[in-house]
Amino acid sequence: MPVKEHQKMQTEYGLALKAHGGDIYRNSHVIVDFSVNVNPLGPQPEVTAAVCASAAQIANYPDIYCERLAGVLGGYEDVPPKFLIFGNGAAELIFSAVQAVKPKRALLLSPTFSEYERALKAVDAQLSYYELKEEEQFRVKEDILAHIEPGIGMVFLCNPNNPTGQCVLGSLMDRIAKRCAESKSFLVIDECFVDFLDAPEMYGMKDRLCMYPNMVIVKAFTKLFCMPGLRLGYAMCSSRDVLCRMREAMQTWNVSVTAQAAGIAAIENCGSYVAETKRLIRQERDYLLGELEKLGYKVYGSKANYIFFKDIRPEERNLYDEALNAGFLFRDCSDYRGLERGYYRIAVRTRADNERMVAWLRQL
Repeated sequence: MPVKEHQKMQTEYGLALKAHGGDIYRNSHVIVDFSVNVNPLGPQPEVTAAVCASAAQIANYPDIYCERLAGVLGGYEDVPPKFLIFGNGAAELIFSAVQAVKPKRALLLSPTFSEYERALKAVDAQLSYYELKEEEQFRVKEDILAHIEPGIGMVFLCNPNNPTGQCVLGSLMDRIAKRCAESKSFLVIDECFVDFLDAPEMYGMKDRLCMYPNMVIVKAFTKLFCMPGLRLGYAMCSSRDVLCRMREAMQTWNVSVTAQAAGIAAIENCGSYVAETKRLIRQERDYLLGELEKLGYKVYGSKANYIFFKDIRPEERNLYDEALNAGFLFRDCSDYRGLERGYYRIAVRTRADNERMVAWLRQL
């Protein structure tokens, strides 16, 4: 949905919501949705079956501790189940982390995922920004350390970053975490896309949880397991006090019976599914990168399951609207802080979808 249409909906419904991808409800003619970065393989059959089977349990309240899910996921992530907390998608955990700390000042990347800013504004935090520069390919550099100073109560990092797809190596992430600990800054790392990377172990920070009790890592079943409609996210932290404060900021029965069943089925049957996902993403990401560059588009980062690029003729056309008219839903990134008209993000999808979209681009 174009930004102007989104603003119209805000006025009519009185909702101050940020435009995101995936609005197929007001774009019913869309043939292929490239605006959401979910697994192109779709949900596992076992997950769909578990969702259907769980319908027999909807007369019961869900387990408030998500005990069975925590046991299964703890094994998968190789972290103690007591380090885990679950939410109604990653967004709820972002908000609960902010509510738990209530920082007076916070540091964000620009551009990055807008929900961090929304969560921080809800507690009237004063915001500072680390500006990612186009001439540096929108990379986080070591000079971010100078921005983490005493008085900054919370730092948000998305790794890989959304929408740029650029990553911060574990060595710099470790220095950032250390600097946050020294400055008594609470560090929230969004790793929702880390499992799509070719070598996630080079970027993830879960093996440092015990070293940095002031650090929370947020992930979700949304992207890798293609379950955005079920809303199931989780966070990892070694501090019992932090986890308790986060739980106090959330509703008691926030993860449904159905979502818990889906999460368990996803993890228990993920071996070949995850391997095939990574193979497909690597192959199709390389294909899209190559085709976009051939057509003259300027591509940045894009190391995960989405491509961030700049239109070659933004002054002559609105690529979002033209794509929408052709049946393709892109993510127009002009509403991200730090970006302007002409920047877009598209998901890596199947070869058939990707070829169809590339064929359309060639005709422009």
